[in-house]
Amino acid sequence: MEPQQLGCTGGAEAVLNLQPNSSIPIAYHPHFGPHDDLILLEIDGKLLPDILHQKVTLRGQLNEEAVLCTQSKTYSIKFVGNSNSVFLIPPADQSALLEHPQYSDEKYDDQRVVASVIKVAPGNMELVEVAPRLDKLKLLLLENPYTSEELSEKEELYKWNDLIDRVQASDDELRSGLQALSAVEIDGYWRIVDEKYMDTILNMLLHNSVLNDWSLDALSEDEVAGVLESDGFPCKLGLHCLQVHGSKVDEGVGHSVWKLDERRICIHFARKILKDGKRKMESFMEEWTKKVPDGMQASFDMLEGEVLTEKFGVETWVHAFSVSSLPSNPAERFSMLFQERPKWEWKDLQPYIRDLTVPGLSSEGLLLKYTRKTQPNSDAEPVFSAR
Repeated sequence: MEPQQLGCTGGAEAVLNLQPNSSIPIAYHPHFGPHDDLILLEIDGKLLPDILHQKVTLRGQLNEEAVLCTQSKTYSIKFVGNSNSVFLIPPADQSALLEHPQYSDEKYDDQRVVASVIKVAPGNMELVEVAPRLDKLKLLLLENPYTSEELSEKEELYKWNDLIDRVQASDDELRSGLQALSAVEIDGYWRIVDEKYMDTILNMLLHNSVLNDWSLDALSEDEVAGVLESDGFPCKLGLHCLQVHGSKVDEGVGHSVWKLDERRICIHFARKILKDGKRKMESFMEEWTKKVPDGMQASFDMLEGEVLTEKFGVETWVHAFSVSSLPSNPAERFSMLFQERPKWEWKDLQPYIRDLTVPGLSSEGLLLKYTRKTQPNSDAEPVFSAR
């Protein structure tokens, strides 16, 4: 039905109040036009309160496709075209609800108000929940890691508002991303501490634990921070070292007690050993066992998702390959995995994909999309290669 060109118009209320099996004439609004600034958005009912109360934000740079973020989730915005004509009818101006002479005969006694169309919408935007795009966060923070020779120049540093302006993730997802990167807020700026500097702080903590007979299962926060500060390390970084390598086990009035995490400490020393390249398994295990603090037991099972092994003749070699170094985008992740190895057994592959989160897609769905599964017989372990 084509709108008619009429002078006096009605509004959306007339259409909303329309009774079943009845009709209403429509007309062009005086301001009818393309109105590119008016776009329909189709949303799930659960998002409506956030949108009505302005609790959502659009995030993205000029060269990126915008995403919509709530407090806890990220949504891509897709345009979907309409096969039928969709008329946009604005609310009525009560002063304009006049009777049209054209519709004053008996046939249109109940249709004197005309719905005025201001735009014909070619389609609408829809929201699809997606994983946060956090790889950019790591790149930004690694531009200028915090070192022992920290300068006062802060042009390439980022505060919270800088990050939410640049990273396409919800506030909650961004905080989780900062935690996963072991980032710390220093003087209002979010930083990743230089790996060598962090290693120096941890070694000094362990050294002081021997000198002062501290239990690694019951470290006093105040005492540790105080001693490290006297050794030249900022108090903030002493506390950060405890957070990265341990967990709080007791918090009382005016004091907190921490316990160093055995797995995190052992992984830290394993990474140091393998930093220079692959090692024979026997040599690696011998050195690793010697380097971990007394009272901690290094087990190769701890290194799941951190190292890979390969056979050369009768010897087994081990080299670093950490899941934390891989991109969070599934296509890029699988591409890097198959560059490392053309074929993967499930027991080796699983640690490198279990952290992938794609809303609406299970782990099995990811495997079907990005891998090809082969299994010589029902008793054999499946092998995955690139699709």
